Amino acid sequence: MIKIKGLTYLFASIATCVSLSACSSAPSANSNTNVTTNTTETNQLPDISASVQLNEEAFPMCLARLQTRARAEGLSEATINSTIANLQFVPRVIELDQQQPEFSQTFDNYFSKRATEWRVNEGRRLLQKHRELLDKLAQEYGVPPQYILSFWGLETNYGSYKGKMSVLNSLATLACEPRRSNYFTIELMQALKLKEKYQFDDDTMVGSWAGAMGHTQFMPSAYAKYAVDADGDGKADLWNSTTDALTSAANFLQHLGWQRNQRWGREVLLPKDYNYNYLGAKQPLPLSQWAALNVTQANGQPLPMVDIQAALYLPAGHTGPAFLGYENFNVIMRWNRSEFYAITVGHLADRINGGPALTVNPPEQPRLSREQVKQLQAKLNEMGFDVGKPDGVLGRNSTAGIQAFQRSKNMIADGFPSPEVFTALGITL
Repeated sequence: MIKIKGLTYLFASIATCVSLSACSSAPSANSNTNVTTNTTETNQLPDISASVQLNEEAFPMCLARLQTRARAEGLSEATINSTIANLQFVPRVIELDQQQPEFSQTFDNYFSKRATEWRVNEGRRLLQKHRELLDKLAQEYGVPPQYILSFWGLETNYGSYKGKMSVLNSLATLACEPRRSNYFTIELMQALKLKEKYQFDDDTMVGSWAGAMGHTQFMPSAYAKYAVDADGDGKADLWNSTTDALTSAANFLQHLGWQRNQRWGREVLLPKDYNYNYLGAKQPLPLSQWAALNVTQANGQPLPMVDIQAALYLPAGHTGPAFLGYENFNVIMRWNRSEFYAITVGHLADRINGGPALTVNPPEQPRLSREQVKQLQAKLNEMGFDVGKPDGVLGRNSTAGIQAFQRSKNMIADGFPSPEVFTALGITL
């Protein structure tokens, strides 16, 4: 492993919570595992005990507000008096919500822990086990089996870990925390309506700390809108019915805009003289134009001549693997707004379907702290490469600023904040 003292890498594009899957992806797996605790530098977190105490003290009054809201939402008095009145404040939920790690993951660290051989092999086994159902879903919803399995594998290790926290207590705790109170109040009301509709007991309604539930980790609003009672037992049960869960995932993906008969994208090889003028989601080109730029499939064969748009992604910079993402890549991003997640879903699906491992392995790279990213951004601004207010998050403006700086120094302009970029900027790491 390459290590540089004091250097860590931070991506803005990963681990982004969205309404469907709120920071709830399953732990990395080489076998059926429970969540593991990382005791490395990534857990250097601020002390928020005062905030936890304030939220706990305000919780009883908040519950009274939630009871009033529930009446306005048409929930029964039985639910209001027996369920909402007995909801519990969970300090750990506030800690997980507010404590943002100082350090984040590189693509290698993220990808290698998720696109594992165990997930590939288990996905292939489950492909055979559920072949009839999955083929039916492909016909009805247009989503091939390997993609449904890939989402299932990444979210909950194929249902082996769905979370253990009370969904109702977690959502009530977050609804009573001012920062995102409105969003989580809506989710709590939806969860209570699901409880009433399907007569779920509290022991069933467990999930992530942010309230995501079941095999595919739906938030309550997504559950209410897209869950399907596919086994015909009178309830859409995403905890206990694999048939319901996989059908609901296919239904959701169809509504997100899944393109039937198209793949997610693919790993590609760039020519040595590629100029990186087209990079990222905002600069797609037709496949024919990528072919004209001498971009090929990972095995060196020409790109297929089909009329679709594709964008280039370099999650580890020019020394790592390169990917073209098609429209279904964008659909995956609507499930979870993380380029790392979307690439991993697509590649894992390919592997489950019999495809090869990556041609170019992700390099082991150092990581950046938020403070180091701020230094980078401030230095770029100082040198006339405007990236906006330094915030420690590497977004599109920072990437564009790094590219412009790299070009000014005749460096490979991949927009990646490598150690070479820091050195060229005169920043000591």
